[in-house]
Amino acid sequence: MIGRITACLARLRSDTAGSVVVETAIVAPVLVTLGLGAFDISRLIARQSELQAGSTDVEGIVLAVAGTSTATNVSTIKSVLMNSLSLSANKVTVVKMYRCNVQTTLTTTNGDCGSNDVLSTYVQVTLTDSYTPMWTKFGLGSTVNYSLVRTVQVS
Repeated sequence: MIGRITACLARLRSDTAGSVVVETAIVAPVLVTLGLGAFDISRLIARQSELQAGSTDVEGIVLAVAGTSTATNVSTIKSVLMNSLSLSANKVTVVKMYRCNVQTTLTTTNGDCGSNDVLSTYVQVTLTDSYTPMWTKFGLGSTVNYSLVRTVQVS
């Protein structure tokens, strides 16, 4: 009896038919998961880069039109950002800010400055967005929230 079992096990050990299928069944899901994870992470990083580029564009827009009447038209800047980054209105905030003399804080009103104070004008842009990776459907991780703030001095 033991001789038959030993002979059967020896035959199974030397039989290689079907071993590729078994190995593929073990390795393929791991490779597919790694590939999809890499794709998802690349999309996550690409969106972060898009938002950073958009915030840099704000600086270019504001500085390019400095000194003109449209230099700090916040609605125009907001519209350009919404269109170029495919963001909704609630994800883009553009605020005019002011600073008197050498104060360290910025305010949203310029009425706090005296008549002899040096008034500096800024444009502050806040971009928010979120990305939900596909692996969250499997209970891993959570939504990634982006928030970029860029402040540009106009005058």
